[in-house]
Amino acid sequence: MRAARLMSLVLLLQARGGMTAVELSRELEVSERTVHRDVLALSEAGVPVYADRGRGGGYRLLDGYRTRLTGLDRAEAEALFLSGVPEALREMGLSEVAATARLKASAALSPGLRDAPATAAQRFHLDAPGWFASERPPPAALAPLARAVWGDHPVTALYRRATRTRPGERADRTDRSGRTGGTQKAGQAEHDGRTAPDERTGAAGESGESGRSEQAGAARRLEPYGLVLKAGVWYLATRFAIYRVDRFDEVEIHSGLRFERDEAFDLAAFWSERAAQFAGSLLTGHVTVRLSPAGRRALPAVADPAALASALASAGEPDGQGWVTFRLPVESPEVAYSQILRFGPEAEVVGPPGLRTRLAEAATRLRDLYAAPPAPADTPGTGDTSDTGDTDDAPGR
Repeated sequence: MRAARLMSLVLLLQARGGMTAVELSRELEVSERTVHRDVLALSEAGVPVYADRGRGGGYRLLDGYRTRLTGLDRAEAEALFLSGVPEALREMGLSEVAATARLKASAALSPGLRDAPATAAQRFHLDAPGWFASERPPPAALAPLARAVWGDHPVTALYRRATRTRPGERADRTDRSGRTGGTQKAGQAEHDGRTAPDERTGAAGESGESGRSEQAGAARRLEPYGLVLKAGVWYLATRFAIYRVDRFDEVEIHSGLRFERDEAFDLAAFWSERAAQFAGSLLTGHVTVRLSPAGRRALPAVADPAALASALASAGEPDGQGWVTFRLPVESPEVAYSQILRFGPEAEVVGPPGLRTRLAEAATRLRDLYAAPPAPADTPGTGDTSDTGDTDDAPGR
């Protein structure tokens, strides 16, 4: 531990030219007293580090001195390519390795380029999780699985299968904004116990049971090929399957063994293919709907992305008022009901009849609700909101 800290201290001084004891202690996460002791140890070992006294002083390396400790080992080189996703590095337990790699890369730069990392960090930032995603700690299984992925080590782990809360529905659906909530039909969300590449928690072939959450896991022997971070949720990819990391328990790494990786395996392509297959597998029904010109403009924001191309291809010719009939793929009647409501009066369901009847009942309830006088203005939660301004509080608005 101390050897790594001493190396980091030298690299910091080489990359930045000079630093105070306070700055070094903050970077190295040690006390100032420890910094003084480390500097003394480096001097005794022959490293030409010296202290500038007075205001604006600190520790510096002798002009022209260059350490030869800038070579990256394998772990540092691999982590360096993930430096653009610091949150992912932290959750996988690779923050310190990546920090050392960045220091070595900075130290190897010519003096005129050493401010390049800071310049880039001040101008670009990646925030991976979606909006409104709740803060939650990384899954306990993530760090050991990451070590197994890096080392090509097989693992044995318990995996909990997800179930639905009631027949035909699933819980915690994440919408395009990252919000979760409500229950909707899962369709085919697992295949032989494997989690599909999405946040959907239902499972295929289990619609005859209700009131279930997650089943106790069974031990699985896996060859972990890669990890994927999707909208704040981690997934493990094996050669032929996808698993959700937060459903793993008691991961055992067989560190004395290495599996033979298929060199033709492309993690990004594999994930994209499985994600597309899964999204399409959920669209098990269709709704025939007429949309006004305003409804057509809203269609991309309302329909599932996997359904949009099919819906647009099915579009008929506009009638005299500009309304167009579409055949919209949907996940279930429940999901279709929610989606069509979002169109407001810009959509008319032609079929199936049951959905049309249900929407007509909703329209009647809305008419009756708004036909009554509004509640008094002093009632909590009511009142005129017409002058509240733009409600989009996202940064930059």
